Amino acid sequence: MKKKLLSLLLAAVMTVGMTACGGVKGRSTSSSSGSASGSKKTAAATTENHDTDVLNLNIASEPQSVDPALSISIDGGILIVNSFAGLYTYDQKQKLVPDIADGMPQVSSDKTEYTIKLKKTKWSNGEALTAKDFLYSWNRVIEKKTASGYAYLFDIIARKDGKLDVSAPDDYTLKIKLTNPCPYFNDLLAFPTFFPVYQKEVEKSVTKKVPAGTWSQEAGFVSNGAYILKSWKHNESMVYEKNPNFHDASKVKIKSLHFMLSAQDTTTYAAYNKGDLDFIDTVPNDEIKTVKNSKEFHIMDNLGTYYLAFNVNADLFKNMTEQQAKDFRHAIALLIDRQYIIDTVGQTEQVAADSYIPAGMSDGNGGEFKNKSYYDAKKTGQDSVEEAKKLLEGCGYKFSKQSDGTYKCSPDISFQYILNDDSGHKKIAQAVQQDLQALGINMQIQTEDWKVLIADRQNGNFTFAREGWLADYNDPINMLEMFQTKSGNNDPQFGKDMSKHKSAPQNWKDYDKLIDKIRTSTDFSSRVDLMHQAEDMLMDTWAVIPIYYYNDIYMQKQNVKGVFGTVYGFKYFMYATKS
Repeated sequence: MKKKLLSLLLAAVMTVGMTACGGVKGRSTSSSSGSASGSKKTAAATTENHDTDVLNLNIASEPQSVDPALSISIDGGILIVNSFAGLYTYDQKQKLVPDIADGMPQVSSDKTEYTIKLKKTKWSNGEALTAKDFLYSWNRVIEKKTASGYAYLFDIIARKDGKLDVSAPDDYTLKIKLTNPCPYFNDLLAFPTFFPVYQKEVEKSVTKKVPAGTWSQEAGFVSNGAYILKSWKHNESMVYEKNPNFHDASKVKIKSLHFMLSAQDTTTYAAYNKGDLDFIDTVPNDEIKTVKNSKEFHIMDNLGTYYLAFNVNADLFKNMTEQQAKDFRHAIALLIDRQYIIDTVGQTEQVAADSYIPAGMSDGNGGEFKNKSYYDAKKTGQDSVEEAKKLLEGCGYKFSKQSDGTYKCSPDISFQYILNDDSGHKKIAQAVQQDLQALGINMQIQTEDWKVLIADRQNGNFTFAREGWLADYNDPINMLEMFQTKSGNNDPQFGKDMSKHKSAPQNWKDYDKLIDKIRTSTDFSSRVDLMHQAEDMLMDTWAVIPIYYYNDIYMQKQNVKGVFGTVYGFKYFMYATKS
């Protein structure tokens, strides 16, 4: 899932309020204190708010969407998991547990048929929630008119008469037929896109202009989770109130969640220090050194990769051959000093990425996916300038050395880099900009509103962009399937308009077929090999440039307990308490 905020890494989920500890196999670990030196946390505590009924939060700015079928960002996902309930969820120990399902699935001997019993739960308006609500919601995701960026997640479910092969023998039983065994299917059922939505409200809001409906664009809509959205001042605030019809309402102690909507981390940090916010999901980059020793500062492990992406159909490449375009992007990848970015911007022991799939991922066959190193991540930057220059010379560029040791390029290389407004992202952009100047390359930095950035990347309205992906479930296919031609998350535009852009990868139908083969493979050992082949194909394009493996920094008042998160980036506030 796309990540808006600054930093994240990976491994096991840690309870918010606890510091990240332990490590990832084969990777360096974060310190138990969250500081590079391992020193004790001694920074002074900030002002606390003691209204025990209200939790004041900032996780991001205006969400891209809070419709489970349409949300593709972490901030939207966090709002959804706190206001909707799916079949399964995660507890504070990262264990997959039933939510509105009544126990774990009954699975056939060939592992393709799932039977799930549902608890008798209600929508927030008091109406019964039944198995038929899942049939409607899931089939809505795969309808073309819905235009869900995550429709491909349902490809593992068989089709019958053009719809998903899912039935409801009675009001509280779901039967699901898969195309083939799927090692991660239970985890999919805990993902927001698989959550139910209230059909009457959705259908009532559908228009020709908005075929997916406008039902979730204002407060007051029906949901089934711990909280109901009661007030939404767009670009300013959202207020959620406890849902008395939530199936686990007796355990929900906080009556209201007040979200401040802002991407200005200096503003949210000031509000936090003043006591107006109890939890902030990012910290201004310049303040990290100051707060790293505070008991309120935490690092939570995540499973994902911060990366940059080129649009393979950008005009920048129109006069190049396919190989030249690859070499150009390869040169850019080598010029970026990842360790400098980690040391001066990230500052929380992120690990320089030498592959796209993050370390620590399961291979779906009982082991860990063994990462292949595509370059020496610690020697990118200044150590790779000469190699990058040779690649660009092969693309027809010429270089003359200047008195300061940098090069002047002929013809000029100039392109725009887009990102959302965040101090950490800006500093990373500036670091990349400086790295590219070693060969006289001019990278112009353009900040955009979060929702605009998402739309521009999806629609291919960019040359070079800031990206990030947190795994939706613990299997490498999730990091790979998003780049299929049909995927709504295929920001580099692989496989699109190939006849017009000869410099774009011309073999992307082969990639699509390879992903489909991985999905349908019943030999989980060979499936691992196929996923390595897919990553090789992806990295060979050099359109995806990994920078580091994510970790998540946040601040939380010491009088707040019980908030927890997952390696997938979601935060759960429904069982929090405040003193």
